[in-house]
Amino acid sequence: MSNNSMLLKQFENHLRLERALAENSILAYRQDLQKLNSFLKNNSNNSSFKNLPIETIEYFLKFLHDIGLAERSQSRILSALKTFYRFLNDEEITDHNPVELLTSPALGRKLPTVLSFEEIEQLTNSVDLSIPEGTRNRAILEVLYGSGLRVSELTNLKLSNCYPELQLLKIMGKGNKERLVPLHQEAWHYLELYTENIRRFQKIQKNNEDFVFLNRRGKVLSRVMIFMIVKNIAKTAGLEKNISPHTFRHSFATHLVEGGADLRAVQELLGHESILTTEIYTHLDIQFLQDTIQSYHPRNTKN
Repeated sequence: MSNNSMLLKQFENHLRLERALAENSILAYRQDLQKLNSFLKNNSNNSSFKNLPIETIEYFLKFLHDIGLAERSQSRILSALKTFYRFLNDEEITDHNPVELLTSPALGRKLPTVLSFEEIEQLTNSVDLSIPEGTRNRAILEVLYGSGLRVSELTNLKLSNCYPELQLLKIMGKGNKERLVPLHQEAWHYLELYTENIRRFQKIQKNNEDFVFLNRRGKVLSRVMIFMIVKNIAKTAGLEKNISPHTFRHSFATHLVEGGADLRAVQELLGHESILTTEIYTHLDIQFLQDTIQSYHPRNTKN
């Protein structure tokens, strides 16, 4: 058992025996602290809880912000860290406390809206599938939420980069960097419903043949049109939140992380660079990413 694991075990015993917390509360503390432990293993040369510099904690909090974790969740994780380090100080395990002066959420700009899974379903279920545009729009929402794509990545998605037999999308991200993103079964269902029953019967304009999402004139959808589609669906669904295509990206990341997904897998799925160095991450095989989607995406975990 590693030193950090021993400290976490001691902390759990403290919560259970001295503070008499319920097991669900102890589990929440454990999951939040494991997020830091996972981050340190993959992003820092110094992985010991005992002497972490405040800069490393700030990098960790910035990472949570950058992948789109809700402010409420960021605050909860920081609160868990403060409780943990007070325990280490009280027990004289260390006199170091890198979170003592940090304030919640200790982050710069305000995060975009994050939707609950129930709100995601409210949106998707409000789409009228009896019209061709409705089938296309439902596929757009499912792909956005199922993969966490940026809106530019969605508009540039090509049929030649869709692999239904593997349930994978090849995405050209920022800086022309390619990544493979798994897509769960329900998203593939609506994507294929659109491509096979609607798109294939369209008259497609020259040089647009390979783009997945097209307008009624057979041309690739613009970024502005995607924004308008999302806004109109939100209005139809009766959701008054400020919802944009990016909302689905943040909701995708938040739901995976809050469900317990590995942070570095979420970072890889989103196409983010490491916040410490662009070369710090070890290669992640596609099976690991597929397992992340299958295990932690709400579309697959709902009963």
